Amino acid sequence: MIAKNPLIFALHATSRGFGYVAFEGPFAPYDWGTVVARGDKNAICLHKLEKMLERFTPETLLLEEAKSVANRSDRILRLYKAIVALCTSRGIDIAIYSLGDVKTCFASAGARTRQEIAETVARTIDALGYRMPKPRKAWQSEDRRMAMFCAAALVLTHFQMGASRLFDDLAR
Repeated sequence: MIAKNPLIFALHATSRGFGYVAFEGPFAPYDWGTVVARGDKNAICLHKLEKMLERFTPETLLLEEAKSVANRSDRILRLYKAIVALCTSRGIDIAIYSLGDVKTCFASAGARTRQEIAETVARTIDALGYRMPKPRKAWQSEDRRMAMFCAAALVLTHFQMGASRLFDDLAR
């Protein structure tokens, strides 16, 4: 399957690997999934990402601002820095959005928590709906598929904020 339009690739790192989505347009998912890394997690994640970048050749890679999430580990901060360096060396644009940006984007849908945002993404993007995990109990760890929905939320935020910025530029 070959993409017809430039791809937007979003990644959300977790303690176990990362979730990703590639979109051709605001509501046009191209590919999605999760990657589990055991051992040297950063090296494995970077290796898998390199293969994906070769396969998808995205125009832009989206990340969530690591500082906006209080419990981001040093390992994930190092991973994000390595991802930015990798993308920069390949000429791939990087866009970074804060958790606040994502929450602002989904506020009109009444979604405030990660679970509510993921449920809104699942309703909005039919292709991802069947992958939506059940809400976790307080004693459970987060389902790895939530990383995929966090990445998809970044894409929707990117398109909404980009469209509003474009509209603001045209209005001037």
